[in-house]
Amino acid sequence: MEAYFLGQRELFKGLALEALEQDWETYPVLRLDLNSRNYDCAEALGREIDKHLGAWEEIYGDRYRDRDPEERFFHVIRLAHERTGKPVVILIDEYDKPLQQAIDDPGLQDKFRAQLKAFYSVLKTQDRHIRFAFLTGITKFGKVSIFSDLNNLEDISLNKRFAAICGVTEEEMHAHFEEAIHELAQAQGLAYDEACERLRRKYDGYHFGLDTPGVYNPFSLINALKNQELGDYWFETGTPTSLVKLLRETDFDLSRLQGGAVRAAVLADADNRRTPIPMFYQSGYLTISGYDHEFGAYILDFPNEEVEAGFLHYILPYYLPDEMDDPAFVITRFVKDVRRGDAQGFMERLTTFFEDCDYRVAGKQEVYFQNALYLVFKLMGFYTQVERATARGRVDVVVTVPGHVYVIECKLDRTADEALRQIEERGYALPYACDGRQVHKIGISFSSQTRGIAEY
Repeated sequence: MEAYFLGQRELFKGLALEALEQDWETYPVLRLDLNSRNYDCAEALGREIDKHLGAWEEIYGDRYRDRDPEERFFHVIRLAHERTGKPVVILIDEYDKPLQQAIDDPGLQDKFRAQLKAFYSVLKTQDRHIRFAFLTGITKFGKVSIFSDLNNLEDISLNKRFAAICGVTEEEMHAHFEEAIHELAQAQGLAYDEACERLRRKYDGYHFGLDTPGVYNPFSLINALKNQELGDYWFETGTPTSLVKLLRETDFDLSRLQGGAVRAAVLADADNRRTPIPMFYQSGYLTISGYDHEFGAYILDFPNEEVEAGFLHYILPYYLPDEMDDPAFVITRFVKDVRRGDAQGFMERLTTFFEDCDYRVAGKQEVYFQNALYLVFKLMGFYTQVERATARGRVDVVVTVPGHVYVIECKLDRTADEALRQIEERGYALPYACDGRQVHKIGISFSSQTRGIAEY
């Protein structure tokens, strides 16, 4: 038996065809989709499994209907093979959905884990009746795993052979959608090359291994070409609530999302409660952008603008006061201050922002300050080109707009003068001294006592 694990449902038919080398639909197919239920109690998983088992038993026989779910699954596989004369194809979609929904309830998650482990173990005991099995999910749960008894599963998440099959490559896009790209360009008033570049920045950039081609998100690309609109399609299909729960638990510094180095073993471990990075990667919000050969670690980044903007806009409300209005409008007001050169207005607005915040995501104050600033400036960056480094050293934030440059350094429980002195001593503003724009140098002091901006 060949069994596969990967977090992309689009692979079902492609991998089945490759494995079977003929029409896979001539085999009896048992498909279990765990995505269509709210798993808010231990009984919910049992009801969902029972629903699928009942449908299969109507076809292949139900004389074992009074047995436990794993035993019923055992007999359904055997009976399907015996009645059709062909071994079974098993497709399990969103295998980990119950575990994801119970991520903040360890007791309920343990119950789901026990149920799923018993159920999935049948894949090994009935190996002789199975031609092909394929599982997809967001995460790979290691250590006390629901797959610990299955040594006949192959994880293809970072396998180069499969790196380009869960999306659309650049070559495939032009081979199959050339006419649609021209129509999009015309509808948006863009030159053809500019339309291609916009599509690339918006939807390309996923990598599933070292030195592998980037792939476009097929769902977003097809919708953009169909609607002739460069929208945020994929992010609208779901929100990463489990990631927010992990941010609460780990006091994670959001600025570490981009450019972080992570070993392959960490990427595959969703049971690691010290960092949410594996979950960010496995759920598609980060992708492989490089590799550090010296330390044997993958470098991660957001794959494209759609994912980055969507994720940051989704996270921002968790750093805003409950009574604050639309987060997008909040950022718009910051951007307008910056564009007209109103540094004083911007800082007054930022000071008020921190006075009203209630620390709903992270417990550590310094992490909260860092994350809130990161989100504000990062979201502004989609309009004002935020940079985080200069040739002379690392600076917290540099915001550039026509006519103005803002060089900003932040300190916790230290003076604003110290922050300004660092800007001067390290020459952070020098690259902008002669380009004709007004340079604003801003030092910010955060106070852990007042839980806000002490001075600027």
